Amino acid sequence: MNNRMLSLVFFLFALTITTVSAQPIDTLTKKQQRQLAKKQKEKEGKFMITPLAGPAYTPELGFTIAGGVLTSWRMDKADTTLQRSSAPFNIGWGSTGSYFFSTRASVFLKHDKYRLYTDVWFKNMDDNYFGIGYENGRYTPKSDSTTKYNRVWLQFYPRFLWQFKKTFFAGAALDLNYTKGKDPSPGVAADPVYQQYNETPYNSGFGILFQHDTRDITVNAWKGIFLEAQITLYGGFLGGQNNYQVYSFDTRKYFSITKPGHTLAFQLRGRFAVGNVPYGEMSQLGTPFDLRGYLWGQYRNKSMLFGIGEYRHTFYKKDAKPSKYGAVGWLATGSIGEDPTDFKHWLPNGGIGFRFEVQPRMNLRLDYGFGKGSSGFYFNFQEAF
Repeated sequence: MNNRMLSLVFFLFALTITTVSAQPIDTLTKKQQRQLAKKQKEKEGKFMITPLAGPAYTPELGFTIAGGVLTSWRMDKADTTLQRSSAPFNIGWGSTGSYFFSTRASVFLKHDKYRLYTDVWFKNMDDNYFGIGYENGRYTPKSDSTTKYNRVWLQFYPRFLWQFKKTFFAGAALDLNYTKGKDPSPGVAADPVYQQYNETPYNSGFGILFQHDTRDITVNAWKGIFLEAQITLYGGFLGGQNNYQVYSFDTRKYFSITKPGHTLAFQLRGRFAVGNVPYGEMSQLGTPFDLRGYLWGQYRNKSMLFGIGEYRHTFYKKDAKPSKYGAVGWLATGSIGEDPTDFKHWLPNGGIGFRFEVQPRMNLRLDYGFGKGSSGFYFNFQEAF
C-alpha cells in the first residue's frame, strides 16, 4: 500500500509541476492569445504533440515510471467535420525489472470513409503465470516457486475499415503476436499448457470485422453507440505456429446527462477462443481496458465475458464553461471459462479516476482500480473504452 500511495503522490506532484510550468508568466492577454492560438491550431487540423511523464503502480509491473507523448492531427485539414486522428506512445520501466512500449493509433481518412486502427505492444518483464481457469487464478499462491517466470510479448495488430453505409463499417484485421517464457519457476514449468505451447510462441491471424458506430468522438465519447463483431482465424500462414479461432463482440453505449461532459458509459464485451489456444492467447481479464485493478493474466481461459458501468464527470468553471479536469467512477464484473456455459465465478471490480485534458477531447487518465485481493494505479492516455 505504501508503494501505491507513494506513486500517487509522485504523480500528483509531477502533474502539478507540468501544469504550473505550462502557465504563462506574463499578462492575462498573452494567456488568452495562447488559448486562441491553440484553438486555431485545432480548427486548422494541424499536428499537435503533448509529452507527459509520471509514476504509476500496476499489479503486474509494480511501481512504474512511465513516459509518453500524445500526438493528434487531422488527415484532411480542409474537412472540418473529420475527427482528429491520434496516436499515443507510452514507454516505461517497472520496479520488477520490466520495460515496455505501446501505442494504439486511430486514423480517419477520406471524410471518414476509411479508418485504420493499429495496436503495437512490446513487453519484457518478470511475470506471474497462474495456469488456466478460475480455480488456478484464485487459489494458486503467487511466489517465486509457483508462478514466477520471465515473459517477452510482442503484438502488431492493425485493423482497416471501410464505411459502406453511414455509421456502418466492414473491414479486415491482421494479428501477429509472440509470447515466449523463460526461467520458469517449478510451478510454471510443470503446467501442461505452458509445456505444450511455450516452444511455439508465434501466432498469425487474419480476421473480418463489422462495426456500427454513432459515437461523437471515438477516443472520448459523450454520446452514441458502438457495436462490433469479429472473427479471427489463426494458422500457419505468415509463419504462425498454432491453429485456433477467436470470436468476439464489443457493445458500448454512451449517454450524455445534465451537461456536456457528464457521461454514463456502459460496455459489454466477450471473447471466445476455440482450438489449440496457446497460454498467451487465452482470453484474459485485468487489462488497463477492462477490470482495472486485477493482475493482467491471473485469470485466463478460452472464453471471457465482462461488463462495465462508468460515470465520467467534467468539472465546470465559474463562467459555466467546461474545465480541463474531470473524475470517473466505475463498477464492473467479469468471468472466464472453457466456454460460455462455464461462467460460474464472477469477479467484482470497481474504481475511481482523475482526468486531465491534454488535447481537445483527449485525456490523460489516472485510475485506481480494485478487485478481489488486488489493486493498482494506471497512468495512460485516452479512456479505457
